[in-house]
Amino acid sequence: MARYEFKLPDIGEGIAEAEIVAWHVKVGESVAEDQQLADMMTDKATVEMESPVAGKVLEVAGEVGDMIPIGSVLVVIETEGDAPVIAEEPIADGMANVPEPLEEVVPTTDVEAEERRTTPERRTEDKLVEADRREGEWRKQAQASPAVRRRARDLGVDLGHVKYSGDRVRHADLDAYLLYSGGGVSRAGAPKRQDETVKVVGLRRKIAENMQEAKRRIPHFTLVEEYDVTALEQTRAMMNQDRGDHPKLTMLPFLIAAMARTLADYPQINATYDDEAQVITRSGAVHMGMATQTPNGLMVPVIRDAEARDVWDLAAEILRLAEAARTGKASREELSGSTITISSLGPMGGIASTPVINRPEVAIVAVNKLKEVPVIADGELEIRKMMNLSLSCDHRVVDGWDAALFMQDLKKLIESPLRLLSMR
Repeated sequence: MARYEFKLPDIGEGIAEAEIVAWHVKVGESVAEDQQLADMMTDKATVEMESPVAGKVLEVAGEVGDMIPIGSVLVVIETEGDAPVIAEEPIADGMANVPEPLEEVVPTTDVEAEERRTTPERRTEDKLVEADRREGEWRKQAQASPAVRRRARDLGVDLGHVKYSGDRVRHADLDAYLLYSGGGVSRAGAPKRQDETVKVVGLRRKIAENMQEAKRRIPHFTLVEEYDVTALEQTRAMMNQDRGDHPKLTMLPFLIAAMARTLADYPQINATYDDEAQVITRSGAVHMGMATQTPNGLMVPVIRDAEARDVWDLAAEILRLAEAARTGKASREELSGSTITISSLGPMGGIASTPVINRPEVAIVAVNKLKEVPVIADGELEIRKMMNLSLSCDHRVVDGWDAALFMQDLKKLIESPLRLLSMR
């Protein structure tokens, strides 16, 4: 037997440390070569750490939320064969072992132990059985589709208490639990929920820090303007009917195109502000940040040179970047360098909003929901499709007059889609 130290590699240029956002192994567990050990985050990029050797986990460096320096020991693994041998020393101060499970491990016979040592399939099967026994209800709750977990969460039901047959909890199992056990629902009809404590780590902590710093340092003001998008919606529908191999157009690429064209006349809005150096940088290109909701929280991938792209190109880039962000595959370059941001919640966008600026940018536009409303036009009552856009600006850099002019010029393009599409 030998001890192998897996040290945290350099996972990003200029990065001195990374945060533990998830452990996939525990002390005492066996790991296979290339098995995932932990998820580490730097800035807004999450990197999966995989084991270069097979063996048994002896020590792990810290808990979820701890910062680990590059080059320090992340995991110590006991290996068979000629793995690198290290001194029998504990992991450095500040790195805590994850405690062993409290459940008692059932002893096995010598024959069973020998089979586990010589048969990879048996070792894998035994490891899964042991993990199920030790983690019990947690394992049971994890065996459910996202839709079932979401429904159970809304009902206040702990899936660990739901009996099921097959490989996971299904909607029918949840229905049976609610019918025969009351499902934890109170007599008043409101679902019972237990208090829970959630440690703010990883991307959620980054979001919290960035939002707090933006609101603390930036004097926001928000301007909301109403736009008639009837013609734009008609144009979008017509283009989608004959799109060929292009992705289906949503409203977003049109709005980004209109913003990118309009910003050419408003460089003070397409800018960043270093308030410590007291320097404003007015960008010649429009690098459009696109607020994107992911399973781990809000991320902002960047569409480079948006002013040089047509709506088809923008639509393809929106899909590509959104998928990369949601799957955790977006690179650091794709998540940095924006000069202005657009945020859209689609049909859930509300009537108006006051978006928080993505520092060090000086402006952000939020897209609110589209609605049909009666409008008087030329003395006639018409039903028009209307949408509000909300512009938040850094009042240290952008004056209210400039913001109002920008919104009015933006209106000219959004309400005249043929003009927008003819501009290059």
